[in-house]
Amino acid sequence: MSEASAKPLDHVRASIVEARALIFDVDGTLAETEEAHREAFNAAFAEAGLDWRWDRALYKELLRVTGGKERIRAYDVSRNSASPQLSDPEIAELHQAKTKLYADLITNGGCSLRPGVQAVLAAARKRGQPLAIATTTSRGNIDALLTVALGKDWTQWFAAIVAGDEVRNKKPAPDVYLKVLSELNLPGSQCLAIEDSGNGLASASAAGIPVLISRSAYFSDDDFSGAAFTIDDFTLISDEPANNSRA
Repeated sequence: MSEASAKPLDHVRASIVEARALIFDVDGTLAETEEAHREAFNAAFAEAGLDWRWDRALYKELLRVTGGKERIRAYDVSRNSASPQLSDPEIAELHQAKTKLYADLITNGGCSLRPGVQAVLAAARKRGQPLAIATTTSRGNIDALLTVALGKDWTQWFAAIVAGDEVRNKKPAPDVYLKVLSELNLPGSQCLAIEDSGNGLASASAAGIPVLISRSAYFSDDDFSGAAFTIDDFTLISDEPANNSRA
C-alpha cells in the first residue's frame, strides 16, 4: 500500500479507536444480508399465493423504503394505488412469515459477517470500547444473524441495541440513533456510526454522529459526501496498529 493511501486509513483506524462508542447498522454493514432478505420476501410471497417477485433491480429501488412492512406496503400501493391488495394485518402476517424464512436461511448458513467485521468488533471489546446497534431491521432478524456469527450470547457484545420497531420513525429519521445515544449516555459527537447507505448516513448525521461508510453491494452508488470516511472493505482497517493494542 502506498504512503498516500495508507495515511487516510491510519486516520480511519485512529478515529475508530478514539471514539467513545462504535454504533453499527446491521443489514449491509455487519453483513451483506440483502440477498437473503430478498430471497425470503420472494419465498413468503409464493407461500401466500401472491404473483409478486422482486428481482435485484426492483429490490434495490425498494430498499429506499426503510422497514420490511413498509417496503411491502409501498410495493402494493405502487401496483394499484386506488385499491391496494393487502390490508395492514395481512402485511404484518406476510412480514412475519418472511422473517421466519429469513431466519431459516441465516441459520442454514445463508449469510456471514462481512470480511473484517468480526476483527473490528473483537478489537473494540479488547479495548473496553462500548459497541451498539442502530438498525431499521427487527430484533428477530438481528438475533438470527448474530447468533450464528457471534454465538448465542451475542447480546453481551453490545451495550445498546435499538431496532426499527422500537422507535416512532425509521431511518433516515434519527430516532434509532438518538435512542442509542440515550442508552449509552454519550454525546453523538464523541461516537462513530458505521453505515452502508445514504439513509443510514442521513439518520446518524441528523443525530450529530460522525459516520464511517463501508460501501455494500446494494448501496455502493449512494451519495456519501457527508460521511467522515468512506471505505470499501473492513479488512483494510480491521488490523489494529500495534501501538494501539491493549491487554
